[in-house]
Amino acid sequence: MDRRVTWVGIVLLLCFALLFLQLNNLQVKQATPLNNNSLNQHLPGSTSEWKEPRGSIISADGAVLAYTRPTHGANKYYLRVYPHRTAAMFSDITGYYATAAEANPFGVEASYNPFLRQHESPANSLGALLDQHTETDNVYLTISEKLQAVAMQALDSAAVSFGGAIVAIDPRNGDILAMYSNPSYNPNLFSVNNFTKVSDLATKLNSRGACDVSKLNPLCNYATEEPEFPGSTMKVITTAAMFDHDPKLQTEKFKNRSSLPFKGSPPLSNYGGESCGGDLALILADSCDTAYAQLGDQLGIESLSAEAHSFGFCVGEGTFSSCPDTSFVPPLDLPNTQPSVFPGASTIAGSAAYLGYSAIGQFDDKATVLQMALVASAIANNGVIMAPHVVTRAVNGYGETEFTYKPHAWLKVTSANTATQVRQLMTGVTRAPGATAYSLFSGWYSVGGPIIAAKTG
Repeated sequence: MDRRVTWVGIVLLLCFALLFLQLNNLQVKQATPLNNNSLNQHLPGSTSEWKEPRGSIISADGAVLAYTRPTHGANKYYLRVYPHRTAAMFSDITGYYATAAEANPFGVEASYNPFLRQHESPANSLGALLDQHTETDNVYLTISEKLQAVAMQALDSAAVSFGGAIVAIDPRNGDILAMYSNPSYNPNLFSVNNFTKVSDLATKLNSRGACDVSKLNPLCNYATEEPEFPGSTMKVITTAAMFDHDPKLQTEKFKNRSSLPFKGSPPLSNYGGESCGGDLALILADSCDTAYAQLGDQLGIESLSAEAHSFGFCVGEGTFSSCPDTSFVPPLDLPNTQPSVFPGASTIAGSAAYLGYSAIGQFDDKATVLQMALVASAIANNGVIMAPHVVTRAVNGYGETEFTYKPHAWLKVTSANTATQVRQLMTGVTRAPGATAYSLFSGWYSVGGPIIAAKTG
């Protein structure tokens, strides 16, 4: 009898061990493949999810930007709603939720889908383990509706016939406070349980081509997906390169001139043919192209490339080169973020003109609006770029926080000393009479506003 009890016990223990191993196999080793399997009805955009509720997306100041409401009738489903007042304003951030493959969900709807969709609640106790239930989480953004409205109004009034973007970031923690791209779109047009209608709309908009500012595709977030010439904002990096690689150049005085000749190339001319020059403070305040082209030539391609590289640019070896190193893609929690590039030595070699133009943000320099916001944030944050992000937390229906974003550094790009010196020079852009941003801030300072560091471009 005792022997039979022992064998039964051994068999039960083996069964338990096998069950334990299989559970771990499914929940750990096979979790990702099973979650991404095409037969998984909980994948983003699967039609079954239209029959389930979905969490809300909420701005930093409490505005509900996306929610679901049930429909009525025989084929009841949940409709994703983007309130009219904020729909187009936040479309690049929220993205949309649709069924058609041609309109795969993107934005926060895609990045934080595991929290937004209906899912099993985590077991925090033995009772919860025995009585599992499903829930959705609300996702909270770093972005303020009020500040986003200001960005939208400013850009829409200026960019009537061409695309553009605005990014405002808190340098201390990487919080994106505003991010708006022109043109925008109404995500409600995709939020219908009609595959054909959604597919036709996505195909129509995507027929305008890739993310190119000249094509004005509203589905493109021009803040993160379309690198363009950074122009004179690149002079911030050129200035930092001088302090980091050849600080003796800070005492250089550049001759007043309206154009700079190059052997074998057309001359580089200042905007409007104006003449400028002087010391470092004056040429940055005036954004003097001829002086900065000379400064770039004196620094050399190795120093400029190294500085651009440290600021997060992918240094390439060909014209408008792609970046094979994903570590140079800003770690923003939105899909499709693109890297910024700076030409390599072999591209510039043998031409002082190419080097001069690269020093002022032209030639093969390409950067996203987000990248240049991160450059400015590094100068503000003593040489450290914090990882940018648009979400702070996810909260379940019981008010419990399921996820909290932990701010962290992305890159240490320069020393605190260099950042301080560049920052001080950038205050001249808004304070020095005749500087490129003086007219914008002279009234600001007359009423006692705080000192602003800036660079126009």
